[in-house]
Parts: sequence; C-alpha cells; structure tokens
Amino acid sequence: MGDGGLSLSLLALALGAAFGLLAQLSRFCLVGGLRDWWQAGDAVRIRAFALALVVALVGTQALVAAGLMPTGRSIYLQAGLSMPAMFVGGALFGLGMVLANGCGARSLVLLAGGNLRSLVVLLALGIGAYMVLSGVLVPLRTALVAVLGGGNPARAETLVDWAAVRLPGEWLSGNRARWTITGLLAVALLAFALPGLRRAPVTLLAGAAIGALVVGGWYLTGHLGADDFEPMPVESLTFVAPIGESLLYLMLASGMSAGFGVQVVAGVLLGAFAAALLRGRFSLQGFDSPGLMLRQLAGGVLMGAGGATALGCSIGQGLTGLSTLALPSLVAMAGILAGAHVGLRGPLARRLR
Repeated sequence: MGDGGLSLSLLALALGAAFGLLAQLSRFCLVGGLRDWWQAGDAVRIRAFALALVVALVGTQALVAAGLMPTGRSIYLQAGLSMPAMFVGGALFGLGMVLANGCGARSLVLLAGGNLRSLVVLLALGIGAYMVLSGVLVPLRTALVAVLGGGNPARAETLVDWAAVRLPGEWLSGNRARWTITGLLAVALLAFALPGLRRAPVTLLAGAAIGALVVGGWYLTGHLGADDFEPMPVESLTFVAPIGESLLYLMLASGMSAGFGVQVVAGVLLGAFAAALLRGRFSLQGFDSPGLMLRQLAGGVLMGAGGATALGCSIGQGLTGLSTLALPSLVAMAGILAGAHVGLRGPLARRLR
C-alpha cells in the first residue's frame, strides 16, 4: 500500500472512531430516538438525528455544487433500482432494528461497551446481508424485484433532477433547484431540531458532528480518494454491507483488502470502546433468556436482508443516502420508518416491548 493509500486508510479509521465516540457519548440511534418520541414523548434523540441530517444534507450538496463529490458514482443513484423493493427492504430493516433494539451502527457501539448481545445481532446481520447479496437468498431477492416491478434501466434521479424536468420554470434547474430544495428541507428539519438544543446541547451537537462525518466520508472517497488508476468507490457512512465485509475480512484477510467500509467499522469499535472506558461505562452483558436471543437473532437477520435489499440502513440511507437527495433513498427511508412504526406503535408493539 502506498503512502496515499495508507493515509486514506487512516482517515477512514479516524472517521469511524469519531463516529463511535460521538455515538457512545450521545446514544445516537434512530430506533432509540423513535422509541423515546413515540412511546415516552421525549424527542431529544430524534431531534439529534434531524440535526445530523441537516448538516449532512447541506454539506454534501455543497460538495456536489463545488464539483468535489460525483454523486453519480454512488450506489444510491445507480441504474436498475426497483423502488417497491427498496421500500420493502427498508420496512424489513425497520422492523428488524426494533427487534434487535438498535441498528447495525448502534450494535457496534454497544458491543464496544461490552454488550455481548450485540455480537449476536452483528453476526446475524452480516450473514443475512450476504445471503441476500450473493448467497442463497439471491433468487428470492430477484423474484421480489420481478413481482414488485423491475428496476428502471436509467440512472436513478435526485430531487434536483426531478424538479428540473417536471416543475415549470427554467429558474428551478441546476444549482438554483439544488439550493431551493436543500434550503426548504433544512429549514423544516431545523424547526423540528433546534427547540431541543437548550435542553440537551451535547446530544444535539453530537448529532450535528455525526452529520459532518457523513460529509467527510463523501469528501474522502469522492475527492481525496479519486485516482484514475486505483479509484475508490464513492461512499460514506453506512453499515449493513460493511459489517458483512468485515466478517469476511476477518476470515479471508490474506485474500482481500480492507476497504473503506471495513476500516470505518473497525474505527467505530475503537472509538466507542475508548469512550466507554473513559466514561467508566464498559460492562459485560449477556442474554437473560433464550427468547431474547431468538428475538435479536431475528432482528439481525431482518436488518441484514432488508438493508441489503434497500441498499442501506438507518445511517446509510437515513443520513448518507438522503444527503444526496436521491429519490430511492427517500423511498427506502419511508420503508424504514414504516417498519419501525409497525414494531413500535403497530399491532406488534405490545409483544415487542
């Protein structure tokens, strides 16, 4: 590995470590925030998620406008995506994160703090993801796409693309459309997020910093990692496929290289572990009953399979994907919220408490 590759690897590791530290300090988690909000009326953590999205969205669109991040090379805007399958995959992920009591990123942070239940969730998530991506469930995923409707062969659109083509007036095109849409979304999200700043400044500021890490990931892979001879995939924070890749790397390190996602996963574990030790929060925890283990196993598999189908998780689609304004990310995130609603407020809510 050359000096440039080593530097990029260290930056990816540092990016993950910063996420792990911030997430451990603030308990940053979409499903935890939704549970607090919907079941206890406490909106602090969901406001932090909204603030993270504001920073990720504005920062990412600034990179795109400056020509520093080619969104067309990201998975969120690839050709052939099936919107119905993205929604269904998102819904499976959303239900899975309720069953597992946390998404993949949260499970990494909990594991670093000594929660051995999260190890089971992560193993199930990684296996479930690769069963759908390249394993025995590939035919099922293919059949699902065929039944729900095959993907559009054209490159997926962003909200900016949609506005430029479908809304009247030439003024709403290019960067004008970009900043009009970004501004409206940012104002709406800020109106929701900022009332909680006085009550829990650390939690909300940690959310804003996590949003900045999403922007940093895009800049690292889209600009610093740009190389005509050895180009990096253009990506940022996401955790479903990278957790599966990390498990593969642990077994096949001599035959594969640790990519950006694997380095971020390792960094999250290191950062969260350091934060847990410094705060005196490291404590080994296990399962209280076989039923709880089965529930979290099922949640991990659903998160892996659903996240692989939806091309992301609550971070990968909810922050990173939405920061590109990709229409498939909006659909996937709607599915994640729908699945979480079924688990937290729907017919399964009482059984899952």
